[in-house]
Amino acid sequence: MDILLVAFGLVALLVGGDLLVRGAVGVARRFNVSPMVIGLTLVGFGTSAPELVTSVSAALSGVPAIALGNVVGSNIANILLILGVAALIRPVAAHMPSMPREALWVGGSAVLLVLLSLTGQIATLAGAGLLALLAVYLWGAFRSADDPPEDLSIPTDPLPRATVYLIAGLALTIGGAIALVDGATGIARAYGVPEAVIGLTLVAVGTSLPELATTIMAARRGQSDVALGNILGSGIFNILGILGTTALVAPLPVEPSILPDTLIMLATTALLLGLLFWRTKISRRTGAGFLLLYAGYMAWLSQTF
Repeated sequence: MDILLVAFGLVALLVGGDLLVRGAVGVARRFNVSPMVIGLTLVGFGTSAPELVTSVSAALSGVPAIALGNVVGSNIANILLILGVAALIRPVAAHMPSMPREALWVGGSAVLLVLLSLTGQIATLAGAGLLALLAVYLWGAFRSADDPPEDLSIPTDPLPRATVYLIAGLALTIGGAIALVDGATGIARAYGVPEAVIGLTLVAVGTSLPELATTIMAARRGQSDVALGNILGSGIFNILGILGTTALVAPLPVEPSILPDTLIMLATTALLLGLLFWRTKISRRTGAGFLLLYAGYMAWLSQTF
């Protein structure tokens, strides 16, 4: 039964995340919301909706290790797995005009998460602080960013259809998240796998499926700015938005066993930022290297329980 719940949850998150973003973009455009706002929020952050719902559901279900592991594991998977696959399909150019600013926020968010983890708990006050930083990031982005191109790799639907997509996507995302957390928790307890490991692997990869689909689609169309921007935006939102919201709902104790993973997340982020400033593109060879690193990380995790 737990395996069926996980399978249903993964499929529902993939389908629901796609419908949620597509519906939100359609509704926003029909109400003349600027393309810049759509690009900065609904596309980059919308693909992180499964992580948000899953982490909040895990915290409310009394399994905070899954909530934190989901965020840490998703950020690692976004860079090594998803960006690695995208670069294999087509090299990803690193020439976003706002790269220095985005790099500062991505790197700073990763450092902040490590520091908070060292305190042993992400408290309610810390959650409020993370959300305040997210508001500052969005305010600065809205003021400084140029309008992105109209083609965001997501079709624009008529308003009635977009509304149906939005509602159906939200329902599937919430239902899928609850099923995934319940099933993953049951598997962890039945086989003696630590909840943090389940959060870092199965849950993290499952909730990253919308990023995978969007990034691969953008890479195939040669839209490197969308592919790379989606990864960077999701990384920021995962820490500031998802952890901030989850900590407001229920303070998150940090198990000592997950601290090495937060450092791996920080090192992975530093590796990506170093490559972005050192090279003009992330080549297929680099993408293959990312995938090998992720395979090594999975192998290391398998030895921790």
